[in-house]
Amino acid sequence: MAQIGGISTKKSMAVLIASGAGLPDTVDALSAEQEITLPAITAQQIVAQNVAPELSDRSTASKYPLVYIYCGKIVNQLREKFRTFSGSAQMVVEARVSQDRIDEMESHLQFYADAIMHVLDNNRGDWGDGVFYGGGYEVAFTAVKHGGRNFIQTAKVTFVLEISTD
Repeated sequence: MAQIGGISTKKSMAVLIASGAGLPDTVDALSAEQEITLPAITAQQIVAQNVAPELSDRSTASKYPLVYIYCGKIVNQLREKFRTFSGSAQMVVEARVSQDRIDEMESHLQFYADAIMHVLDNNRGDWGDGVFYGGGYEVAFTAVKHGGRNFIQTAKVTFVLEISTD
């Protein structure tokens, strides 16, 4: 059986770093449109990994804001009779903002979450190789806590990919 978690993560990553319609360009376009100056996100700041902020700060030189993408849950519902896998993969995109002051931290994080939602809204449909995104998502914000450059806050955007493969 194909590695569903790996396939779904690669497809989601490709959408997030796509030239012109991905997260880096969307952040730039939205900040210019709204006349807001925020740190840009580069493709190198979008990482396919599920790691706690405490561990990532200790093990790598983190350049905030950071975006992590990973597969949080896989469900094989066997909806298609002769397929090995026909079900869903729950994907999580975590945007993390860190700075030395709490001022405007939440508004910056909400902006990055909006940019992620904008990318997802513009990429509904067939992602190829039996992966389909229907358009729904859920966003959850954590409270500011100590970490990163002094304070850190995270937004989790969760969405479901429907997958059908042999």
